[in-house]
Amino acid sequence: MNKKKIVWYILVGVNVALFVLLGVQYEKQRRLQESIAGKVLRFHVIANSDEAYDQELKLKVRDAVGARMAELLLDAGSRAECEQIIQRELDEIEHTAESVIKEEGYSYGTEIFLREVQFPVKTYGDYTFPAGAYEALEIIIGEGEGHNWWCVMYPNMCFSGSVYEVVDEDAKTALQEVLSAEEYEEVLASGNYEVQFKYLKFLNELTE
Repeated sequence: MNKKKIVWYILVGVNVALFVLLGVQYEKQRRLQESIAGKVLRFHVIANSDEAYDQELKLKVRDAVGARMAELLLDAGSRAECEQIIQRELDEIEHTAESVIKEEGYSYGTEIFLREVQFPVKTYGDYTFPAGAYEALEIIIGEGEGHNWWCVMYPNMCFSGSVYEVVDEDAKTALQEVLSAEEYEEVLASGNYEVQFKYLKFLNELTE
């Protein structure tokens, strides 16, 4: 067997081993995502379009609904309690959103759901949540074709003051109390959920 063929077999073996390791890592991440998703509740607002005025309207709807939800969920001590309150108050949430839209001079309708939503990898403050299905209070404005905004509603990472996108210490503590130590470490923004194949690409180039 010549030297080139031996090198080729070695590289193929390394590629196979790396694929196996990636498969194991993927399965671990999938299970972690499902476990995390079972403990949090997200808040999701989708704009009518990407026009500047629609994006501005989205944030005004977010603010109004967020302020109302902060009141409604003040004493909620679990995700299940949050879900019960949201289900009970869906008409109130819809009224709040549509009142803002009307006051701003638009005639868009809204769709309000508490349902499972597929999210890509998303970073909020210092935390990166893996892609997958999460239970969410979702508000779709008009055609729902614009960029979205999201946060974690339970534990409360949305409503601490009027500043969004900044996770304060109380919110960090709340998340830490809900998640296991492993899960909490996994959602710290570290890029763990974007699997890089640069090593496989390098190895494949060597065999060409």
